[in-house]
Amino acid sequence: MKLFEFQAKEAFAENAIPVPKGMVATSMEEVKTALHSIGLPCVIKAQVLSGGRGKAGLIQFAESVEEAQQKAKELFDSKHNVRKLLIEEAVDIARELYLAVTIDPVSATALFIACAEGGVEIEKLAAEQPDKIVSVKVDLDWSFMPHHMREITFGLGLEGEEAKQVGAIAKNLFSVFRKHGAELAEINPLFITKQGSLIAGDGKLIIDDCVSDGKYPLSREYFDTDTEYEAALAGIPYLQFDGDIALMCAGAGLTTTVFDLVHYAGGKVASYLEFGGPNYTRAKDAMQLCLKNPSKVILVVTFGTIARADVMATGLVEAIAELKPAVPIVTCIRGTNEEEAFATLRSIGLEPLYETEDAVQRAVDIAAGRHAL
Repeated sequence: MKLFEFQAKEAFAENAIPVPKGMVATSMEEVKTALHSIGLPCVIKAQVLSGGRGKAGLIQFAESVEEAQQKAKELFDSKHNVRKLLIEEAVDIARELYLAVTIDPVSATALFIACAEGGVEIEKLAAEQPDKIVSVKVDLDWSFMPHHMREITFGLGLEGEEAKQVGAIAKNLFSVFRKHGAELAEINPLFITKQGSLIAGDGKLIIDDCVSDGKYPLSREYFDTDTEYEAALAGIPYLQFDGDIALMCAGAGLTTTVFDLVHYAGGKVASYLEFGGPNYTRAKDAMQLCLKNPSKVILVVTFGTIARADVMATGLVEAIAELKPAVPIVTCIRGTNEEEAFATLRSIGLEPLYETEDAVQRAVDIAAGRHAL
C-alpha cells in the first residue's frame, strides 16, 4: 500500500529524519489555521497517490495569505479529487539529492539507490546516465553497517559534515524501511539548504500489507474508485482503467501478459483483475467486480495447475448463471482437468478457446464491433 506524503514524513520524523515544518488541512478553515502556524512563504501540496504532482500543478508556492488561500481552494476544487493538503514551510534550497531503499529481488537484499541529482525522474536518469546512480546492497540479516554509509556518501562525492548528515539519514531511512515492512522508502528530493542542513523535501513510503505493523489500515482514501477499495478489502488484486475489455485472469504474471497482448492487438483494458492463487474458487466475486466497471466484453484467461481449470470453469458458469452479465464472455481456461473445464463451458454455450492469443484477438474484435458471439 502506498502512503500519502504526510504519512511518509511522519514516519521519517519518528526516525530522526528532518522534515519541513508542516500541517495537514482537510478544509479551508484548516488551511487558515495551518498558515497561521507555518508562516510564509509556504508550499501547498495536494495529498494524492500519484506521481508527477509538480507537473500536474498539484504543488503550489505562495508568499501571502491571500495567494495561499486561493491556491488551496483551487486544489480542493480540482479534478484530482484532493481531500487533503499538506501546508509546509518553504525551504531555502542550495541543491538536491536522491536517496531511496527498496528490495533487490535477484539478490534478496535491501538496495540503496542514491544520486547527486534529486528531484529528477530516477528511472529515466538510470537508463540514460547510469554512471550517476549509486547502488549499495545491504544484507537484511546484517542490517545497515558503517561501510554501507561510506559507500553511499563516497559515491555521491560528499565529504565532511554533508557526508556525515547524509550517512545518518541513510541509516535512519533503512530503519523506516525495516520498521514498516516497506517495499520502498524514498526521499526525493533530499534538500541541502543554504545553511548546510538536510531536509526531506518529499517522501514516498510503500508498505507490504503482509508484513506491515498495522499502523495504516486500508481505507477508501487510498483508492481512486469504490470498486478498487472493495476489491482490496476482498483480497482480490484489481485495477481500473478507461478501456472496454475487462480482464479476469488467474495468475498475476499471466494477467500482465494478457494486458500486453490486448494492447498489442489494438484493444484497451477496462479493468485488470487477478483471481488466481488463493482466490481461484472465487469466480463470482471476481465477476461482480468486473461488472461494476462498464465494458464491452469480459476476457477470461487462466492456466491452472494447483488452481484447477475445472474448478475455475465451474465457478465461472455458476457466476454467469447467478449474475447474468449483459456483455459477451470470451474464455481460454487451460491446465489441470481442462477437458472437464471445456465440457462445463460448452454446457452453457461458451466456446472454449485453446490459445491465449486467439482469445485476446476475439475479445478485441468484439469490443471493436468486428465479431459477435
